Amino acid sequence: MEVFNSFLQILSATFSQVVFLTSTYYLLLSFFGIVRFKKKKQFKAEKSFALIVAAHNEEAVIQNIVHSLNMLDYPKELYDILVIADNCTDSTARKARDAGAKVFERNMKDKRGKGYALEWMFDKIFKMEKKYDSVVIFDADNLVSKDFLTEMNNKLCEGYRVVQGYLDVKNPNDNWVTGCNSIAFWTSNRMFQLSRNNLGLSNQLGGTGFCIDTEILQDLGWGVTCLTEDLEFTCKLVSNGYKVGWAHDAIIYDEKPLTLMQSWAQRKRWMQGFADVSSRYFFKLMKKAIKEFNFVAFDCALYTIQPVILVSSGIAMLINLSHSFMSAPELITNAMTMLKTANFNMIKLGSTLLLMLQFIYTPFLLVLEKKFSLRMFLYYLIYPLYCATWLPISIQGILNKNKKEWIHTQHTRSIKIHELEKAN
Repeated sequence: MEVFNSFLQILSATFSQVVFLTSTYYLLLSFFGIVRFKKKKQFKAEKSFALIVAAHNEEAVIQNIVHSLNMLDYPKELYDILVIADNCTDSTARKARDAGAKVFERNMKDKRGKGYALEWMFDKIFKMEKKYDSVVIFDADNLVSKDFLTEMNNKLCEGYRVVQGYLDVKNPNDNWVTGCNSIAFWTSNRMFQLSRNNLGLSNQLGGTGFCIDTEILQDLGWGVTCLTEDLEFTCKLVSNGYKVGWAHDAIIYDEKPLTLMQSWAQRKRWMQGFADVSSRYFFKLMKKAIKEFNFVAFDCALYTIQPVILVSSGIAMLINLSHSFMSAPELITNAMTMLKTANFNMIKLGSTLLLMLQFIYTPFLLVLEKKFSLRMFLYYLIYPLYCATWLPISIQGILNKNKKEWIHTQHTRSIKIHELEKAN
């Protein structure tokens, strides 16, 4: 029993150290997102854009995004709206045309998914007589703020070649699932995206609302068709020496799943993609980081192993609980000694940091983002339960990383852009 107990202690200490170091890194990183620096120079509208909307059976929402793109405060001659009606069996293509978009219908049942659809569309754009400075990717359920292209134009004129916009939520108040999803996205925007921008690191592409210089796209090629094509292309960019910029005021409103089952399936797909991409890029990026003393590559490599970090956190907690259970007879006699000597292990320290983040730091960031409300506070009370679901989801993602079947997330929240802008 003593040997087994010692083994648990060693295992617990190992996982605890890993969890503590990564948690500390991300906590320190997040501090750099507290302050927003003043905007740099405002540039005149000069960049041209191909706005690409990838849509599969999205008749309920497709016209709303096309209308919001038509309302952008940017010269109309400098952008076109291109909708990919990807293997659609409904009226998505017709409704998109009626709303004023140029529609490209794609029917390739053997290559399903957003990554394949974008590869197909990019090839068409490269062959068009009209040339664009950049392409911007959207999902069909999105809505876009009127200043989006103005902000993207500014970042491109500053010298960035790839830029990610601010991922907001169009239905945060629907229920506790959408509310918790919203809290996760809002805090991530501030803690990690803005902080990386302030530190000069590379931001992470978020699947929608991002802009790519056409020349970069032609030079590197798209070539990413996994379940998280955004993460894979980010790794591809960093591997080739490019950084993703961040446009905090280029806002995209994204629809979040209405049920826990839908949210679970979506996040499982993300974790499958993470596990897949990290298996192919983690060591490549770490090699670049070490060989070139490249902290951008190191940060990107660490980001790819989110499922491993989440699972390690869960294992460390379970081992610690098992060890505590095995040592139960000694707990009473050791309690006073532990308090006197302050002999807290890494898990206890990590738990303290987690509690501070949960009850102090995260609400503070929501206030900074002007997202804090009574309803959000109520959702926030059950937010830890939502966070706890990431452990089994991450385990499923790792175990199923080689399954590439794309599953469509149904979108039904038909909201118009002026409704959101009025509410905000």
